[in-house]
Amino acid sequence: MDLYQIFITHNRKWSSVEIFCFIIVFLTTAFIVGYLHHRKHFVYSQAVAVLLTVAFLAVVFESTVFGRNPLPERQYELHLFWSWNEVFFKGSNKMLEENLLNCLLLVPFGALLPAIFHKRIGWKRSFLYGFLISLTIELCQLVLRRGLFEWDDMIHNAFGCMLGCKTMEFIYRKLKAAN
Repeated sequence: MDLYQIFITHNRKWSSVEIFCFIIVFLTTAFIVGYLHHRKHFVYSQAVAVLLTVAFLAVVFESTVFGRNPLPERQYELHLFWSWNEVFFKGSNKMLEENLLNCLLLVPFGALLPAIFHKRIGWKRSFLYGFLISLTIELCQLVLRRGLFEWDDMIHNAFGCMLGCKTMEFIYRKLKAAN
């Protein structure tokens, strides 16, 4: 599994319209975050974490939704854990790789959550945030016909978000204890 090759394959060069839209969203977010920081509602680390999150989610949505060509019809798989059935009962290494990559997809988002909220995030809440981001991706894929809508992806992405959040909180605790 060559992560660089996967990244390059699923992240084509952005069009000028996409770049323009990203700049507008990023600058609007930066203005709002700057205002909140100025009004003492955000500390500096929160502002940076929000901007990193916007940039990260732009790349995620580009690779999972907007960078894909439309399919002839909407596709969906509503059977829960169908992908693990493929792995365990049909021996699909490709599906195992896809499941693991889906778990990794939102780890960076989860890692930013404690900085965004400037506090510990419970595992249920971090799972929920990951699930909601993934649900948005899956609904966009379904409505825009840009991929397969499936529950498994939402669960894998949410698990990865929770893993990223809890890993970052563990690192914060270790760093705090060392000081």
